[in-house]
Amino acid sequence: MSKFSQFMRANKKEKKNGKYAPTKSLCDENGKPLEWEFRHITSKENENFRDECTIEVPITGKPNMFRPRVQSSKYIQKMIAASVVVPDLYDKELQDSYGVATPEELLLAMVDEPGEYNELAAFVQKFQGFDVSFHDKVEEAKN
Repeated sequence: MSKFSQFMRANKKEKKNGKYAPTKSLCDENGKPLEWEFRHITSKENENFRDECTIEVPITGKPNMFRPRVQSSKYIQKMIAASVVVPDLYDKELQDSYGVATPEELLLAMVDEPGEYNELAAFVQKFQGFDVSFHDKVEEAKN
């Protein structure tokens, strides 16, 4: 038996999908808000989203010097869209029904109330293992 046997993939706990009703504007026949299904994203997916959402901004007073800045809203949208299993935000018919072309645009069209969207973002961040929301970290860094 290997000294690392406890770390083998076969011993890793499977993360179960979660459910959450992000908006009161999409309901079933009884008026109950529809639950969406969410999956856990991988650390690699998360790093890819962060890289896609990072831009170089010039440093004031230092020509040709730049610093990275994460576009937090775009990052959160990508993380949420990738987490959603049901409804399928990549479905062309569903996108067409809202007149949008990307999963992120569809997400914003379906959950179009700002308060509900913020609650959804907080739910997904906690579901993905972030105890403190990304927005809280950004605000903390600003102060």
